[in-house]
Parts: sequence; structure tokens; C-alpha cells
Amino acid sequence: MDTSFLASSLATLVKGIPLTVQLSMISVSVGAILAFGLALMRVSGNAALDLSARAYIFVYRGTPLLVQIYIIYYGLSQFPALRHSFAWPYLREAYWCAVIALALNTAAYSAEIIRGGILSVNAGQVEAARACGMSQALMFRRIVLPQALRHMLPAYGNEVILMIKSTALASTITLMDVTGIAAKLVSESYRPIEVFTMAGAIYLLLTFIASHGFSLFEHAVTPDRRQPAPHRPAEPPETLQHG
Repeated sequence: MDTSFLASSLATLVKGIPLTVQLSMISVSVGAILAFGLALMRVSGNAALDLSARAYIFVYRGTPLLVQIYIIYYGLSQFPALRHSFAWPYLREAYWCAVIALALNTAAYSAEIIRGGILSVNAGQVEAARACGMSQALMFRRIVLPQALRHMLPAYGNEVILMIKSTALASTITLMDVTGIAAKLVSESYRPIEVFTMAGAIYLLLTFIASHGFSLFEHAVTPDRRQPAPHRPAEPPETLQHG
């Protein structure tokens, strides 16, 4: 391999990192808010809310993300009402279409992760909180949510990593993220091995940072799982010296 070309390719691909990070952070943040609402609908006990959330999750988990991006980017322009609405200045931009598609997609997966975390809380603690006279909101905030967060962190960390890699699909609608710049470089140089190797290395670095960040956060919120300090045997008491 030509090391000078690898270095120049890496320097060019690095310019796409800010867009990749933006797409990841915004879509994950918006998706987390939507997922929390969907999870509450699933555990609400209301049949209509539960069915609506199930239908949403079924659709978005059952169709490819690339298809969802294409429907939002190319399909929404087919509706005259949308083209004349206040949202059209945003919906006609590839950036916001990608953010919407990524957020809606991750919300479906994250909702099931959050629901699983909520259901994993010991029922006895919930009953004890009710017996103490806690309101539903107070019980959820002090008892259910802190424990659910600990249980769902490993799975949610995996979902965030998947979303970082999924942002590569945004390049299919003209966005020049890391993958978009890589595709442009390949079309100019006809050297896909070197270019995509460097692109893969960048995604590997981004996912490593995200994974390490979640590991540190999980360590901070789960003190009971930390490794105990090694036990040191007590030193024998000094014998008294008799004069």
C-alpha cells in the first residue's frame, strides 16, 4: 500500500467526522425521547396506547433503514400539503431527512430496550413503594427509573454504536459524511481498498470512544458491580516486650 496516499486519504476523510458525529448525536437524542414515550405507552396498561406503540415498533424494526431514508427524502415531496407547509424548508434538506429517519428508526429499537429495563425492576420494590404511599410519578422517578437505567445501559450502548455506523447510509442522499467523502475519493482515485480501510478505521475509533464512554457511565451508576478492593490480611499484633 502507498502510505502517502493512505495519509492523504485519512486527512480528507477526517473532514467528514463532524457531520457523522452530528447525525449520531442528534438522532440518538431525539430517538431517546421518542423511545421513552413509546416505552411508557407499552407499559401503560392501556390497550390503545400499547397497540399504537406496537404497530410503530413493528413497522420500523421490520423495514430496512435505507428504505426508510429513501421514503422520507424522496417520498415526502409527493404530498402537496407538505410542500406548502412550514416544515418543507427542513424536509427538502437531505440533512434533516437523514436525522428524522435515523431518529425514528432508533426510537423503535430503543423503546424495547427501555421497556425491558422497566419490566426488570423487582415487583416487590414497586409494591413496597405503593405501600409507603408514593404516587405513581414519584415511585417511577425514585424506584423504577434508576434501576431500569442500570439494567438497560449495556443494550442501549450497543444501539448507540449501531447508530454511529448507520449514519453511513446518509451518504446515499448526498450527505458528505465519512462514507460520502470515501465514495467520492474512490470515484476519483479508483483505490477502494486504501480509502475504505481508512474510513473503517475512523468508524472503529468513533465506536471505541462511544463504547468506552458507556462503560465508564455504567461503572459510575452501578457501584454494586464494581470489583471490591483486594482483602489484605490483618497483621498480627506486636508482642508486648517485658522488661
